[in-house]
Amino acid sequence: MRPIWSGIISFGLVSVPVRMYSATESKELRFHFLDKRDLQPIGYDKVRKDTGEHVEAGEIIRGFEVDKGRFVELTDEDIDRLDIELTRTIDICDFVDLDEIDPIYFRKAYYLLPQEGAEKPYRLLVQALEETGKVGIAKVVIRNKQHLAAVRPYEGTLVLETMYYADEVRKPEQGDGKVELKKPEVEMAKSLVENLSESFDPAKYDDTYRKELLELLRAKAKGKKLPEPKEEEGGEVVDLMAALRESVEQTQRKKRKPAAKKRARKAS
Repeated sequence: MRPIWSGIISFGLVSVPVRMYSATESKELRFHFLDKRDLQPIGYDKVRKDTGEHVEAGEIIRGFEVDKGRFVELTDEDIDRLDIELTRTIDICDFVDLDEIDPIYFRKAYYLLPQEGAEKPYRLLVQALEETGKVGIAKVVIRNKQHLAAVRPYEGTLVLETMYYADEVRKPEQGDGKVELKKPEVEMAKSLVENLSESFDPAKYDDTYRKELLELLRAKAKGKKLPEPKEEEGGEVVDLMAALRESVEQTQRKKRKPAAKKRARKAS
């Protein structure tokens, strides 16, 4: 992996030089625009919005709309005028418990690995975070944007996860209205949740939609006969309590089967 950023982690009077690497990758299928007449790819052309005239890549610059229809150019020299310390430092402001952070705030994960000679303070920070159960809340500039971020240990390595600021998280609209819940319904729903509860294993889950879509595209490319499109069924109004009770009974039966198999193996 190639580093995408280098700088230092700063907390108190301690500085840890690190390099940053992307910790995740998208497996999303990428599609192309094609000419329907012969399925040839359509290119992306940059044009002026006022005239539709093509503009060469060398003639395109970055800019910001300061007022409606009024722009100002942003150059590399302008970026260099900013505080260089700010742009090369992961400045830890506080240490907090991880479970205090709602997952809605997390954006993208990056690995932080020590630069040469920084292995000892790096390992010290990893172990301190592991033993205290804390994560560092920091600010860092990546690609001309200052991010809020959490620095935490993961399998003996530091991970920086960029976060949304509080004003970037929208408040949800209450769409369920004023509904009264009966105690037996709540207890039945809790039982269903408990029966479906397992330890989290990320390897257990995969993108079945992407797999099926890829298989369909490959079959279509080979000229194979494709299955008929599935008709969407209308929503059926069900007895909530009956549905909950049946679901609880089904999950209980599934849990009893593995237990019975284990007892049979021990008996043999």
